[in-house]
Amino acid sequence: MDALGDFVSWAWERHHNPLSWWIRPLFLLPFAFFAYRRSWLGMAVTLVALATSMFWFPRPARVDPQVAEFLAAERHAVLGEWTLAKVLMLASIPAFLLALGAAFWRRAWWIAVLLLGLGALVKVAWSFSIGDDSARALVPPADLRLHRDRAGRRLGQQATSPEIRLVTAKPTTYPPPPWPTS
Repeated sequence: MDALGDFVSWAWERHHNPLSWWIRPLFLLPFAFFAYRRSWLGMAVTLVALATSMFWFPRPARVDPQVAEFLAAERHAVLGEWTLAKVLMLASIPAFLLALGAAFWRRAWWIAVLLLGLGALVKVAWSFSIGDDSARALVPPADLRLHRDRAGRRLGQQATSPEIRLVTAKPTTYPPPPWPTS
């Protein structure tokens, strides 16, 4: 059991590296791709990579105090007393991944984009609820996810939304060319 404690401590030190935070939202891209391709193996490998990515990067030489404060609050929230709110929050993670995978599997783009945005907002809200102001260290990776979702929503609407179609469609009349025509 001591080896497990040593491993958890070793991994937790590496989780202080900001790169482990920045890479985690990016795993939703291959997860969505494999769900779209209906590849159970690809989805499973992506989830294993997501779960292990917290310790892929070396321990940082200097830890930002805001990051250390937030991670201490996160650790306390996860390892602390089990409440109904905590159970629901932790259960929402696999529920989110299941719903997201189902949305891409069924090619329900607007539901997938909605879930991605909602997931980012819930993660930020939960982080501020447990970490107060120290959760600001988490906002840039989640904000990146929101911007990616907004771009994906524009691309998904391009074929179906008349407002977007008006902006992206070529004009029906062109100005006359600068050379003489017969």
